Amino acid sequence: MATKVYIVYYSMYGHVEKLAQEIKKGAASVEGVEAKLWQVPETLSEEVLGKMGGPAKGDSPIITPNDLAEADGFVFGFPTRFGMMAAQFKAFLDATGGLWRTQQLAGKPAGLFYSTGSQGGGQETTALTAITQLVHHGMIFVPIGYTFGAGMFEMEQIKGGSPYGAGTFAGDGSRQPTDLELEQAFHQGKHIATIAKKLKGSA
Repeated sequence: MATKVYIVYYSMYGHVEKLAQEIKKGAASVEGVEAKLWQVPETLSEEVLGKMGGPAKGDSPIITPNDLAEADGFVFGFPTRFGMMAAQFKAFLDATGGLWRTQQLAGKPAGLFYSTGSQGGGQETTALTAITQLVHHGMIFVPIGYTFGAGMFEMEQIKGGSPYGAGTFAGDGSRQPTDLELEQAFHQGKHIATIAKKLKGSA
């Protein structure tokens, strides 16, 4: 049976979604892995989103908490809000109490990726504060560490991400993920999918 890796994200302006698409490609590049994109439900009204200038949502299906139980591994992505995950993603996780009660996600590997508005806007704290969600579910946090190699030490151009996971900088919204940031996202997907496959095989 294939190892199922779910890339679950919330994206308001499309930056996180672009990273998610590359993470899916990376995960799917591992033989025997089935990667799928999901987005969490929006909590804001169409009127509010329109005033905020948010583009139309992508075509990834909307996930429900029970869908998580089907996966062997996860990569969760979200933009930052004051150094923490966006409320939309937190609201989704708050609805996973039934899974927590039965510990259906315990022992499953999970990684994190994110987008921030600036270099000091939470490239590490957004992931760090999200780890508590994984801990209570008994999931295994899988950082990328420095497995991305030379790309982790890039100093000539601005690059998002950290040992915690792939990332990008949105700036005022006009900046898009760079090729290097997308390469790091692909690497993260491949890295976590490889670990998820090993864990499933050993079980």
